[in-house]
Amino acid sequence: MKKAHRTLRRGPDILLREVADVLTAGAWYEFKALFLVVFANLRARDAANGGEEMLRLRAYEKLQNLVQQGAVEKSGKQYRAKLPALKALLETMTEQETVRQNMRAANNAPVVPVAAAC
Repeated sequence: MKKAHRTLRRGPDILLREVADVLTAGAWYEFKALFLVVFANLRARDAANGGEEMLRLRAYEKLQNLVQQGAVEKSGKQYRAKLPALKALLETMTEQETVRQNMRAANNAPVVPVAAAC
């Protein structure tokens, strides 16, 4: 049986960036309060796709990944950003997005025919 060819286009991780932006305030957040702020911000930007429950699961997964990477500290059920590590992670994400955009622009550049040698 043949499988359909599919191209995966991944854009910037809006949810991860939003979680990181909220955490950079420096306050301790329980997940529920953190998610309410993140969800409100995404809805205001019309970027909350996939339903609230799926978004909650994805946000929790992103938060746990940040904890494992050392960019967020966890104390009981509360989370707070480790600002230097989180800012470094955000800078890396921004650099990777820039590289991806440059590669995409280079791949979509018009092909210029080479002039025949005289």
